[in-house]
Amino acid sequence: MRDEVRRRCELLIQNRDTVQEAFKWGNGLLSLSAAYMITSKDKRTDVEKLKQCKDLIKEKTSMFSNFKGNANCAITAMLAVNGSAETLLEDGLRVHEMLKQKLRDSAYLPMAAMSVARLVPLERQEEVVTKTKEIYDRIKTEHPFLTSAEDSSFCALLAMSEKSVEALVTEAETCYRFLTEQTRYPKNSVQSLSHVLALYDGTAEEKCKKVIELYETLQACGLKYGTGYELPMLGILAMTNENYEVLTEELEEVSTWLSKQKGFGFWGYVTLKQRLMFAGMLLQEPERQNEVSETALLQSAIATVVAQEAAMLAVMAASTAAAASAASS
Repeated sequence: MRDEVRRRCELLIQNRDTVQEAFKWGNGLLSLSAAYMITSKDKRTDVEKLKQCKDLIKEKTSMFSNFKGNANCAITAMLAVNGSAETLLEDGLRVHEMLKQKLRDSAYLPMAAMSVARLVPLERQEEVVTKTKEIYDRIKTEHPFLTSAEDSSFCALLAMSEKSVEALVTEAETCYRFLTEQTRYPKNSVQSLSHVLALYDGTAEEKCKKVIELYETLQACGLKYGTGYELPMLGILAMTNENYEVLTEELEEVSTWLSKQKGFGFWGYVTLKQRLMFAGMLLQEPERQNEVSETALLQSAIATVVAQEAAMLAVMAASTAAAASAASS
């Protein structure tokens, strides 16, 4: 394993342990995903800082706010690595109020609001919120039974792109149709994947073929990558890597290393498919701000947030499904 990748893996475990100490009764997967958000910034935090940010959310939101739901751990992590946690939270809450006027509130909407607050200048936020609603309505029209509250986060990410609503929706729909014709991936996951692919350059067919090629390369090497909520991350890996054989080797190395860590093994709370998803996230290179233009930097930042959102959606969905299963048993 490359030294830099190993360092990020070790940093993730350190941050995971810190997050779990701050959220002693929290969900292990949600803690891990929050830890990745800290790790993706190449930072560490301490328990006290996390508790302060957790208390800040409690102080600034109502008793039944979705900021205190499944997204609470991730939002706390966002605030902990931000230089001005209170300002960021206030911005996120304001954007959340704007989004609630246009979209139904849900456990996922705070994630969308915080993404907009972090990445979009104040003067453009209302425009992005309006664009989010337009994209969501177009996607809902195309797929009324597939589109649900969790898609709001992806719609917000699409809205931050410089591409027009028409271009984004057309590109996403073209990717969706190609993938449903060429694969047996679940349609709901394909829709999320198509949202991710719409952010990248290239023709829809080229992008979809890259995803299929990477999936088949992993399969040929015995790595059973998930086709559920893990699928958007596969799209990001396909778009940001060129040599899939090397990528597959590294994914296996990282997954094997993680399997020896607490929580990732056979009896851990992370499944093999989720472990591969997190391995892929750890292989994402940190942003190098001095090497890209302002426009490219924004797209890079959006892609990074897409990776985080994809993980959070996977984790939140898994946690919700587990809770529902336990309640019915």
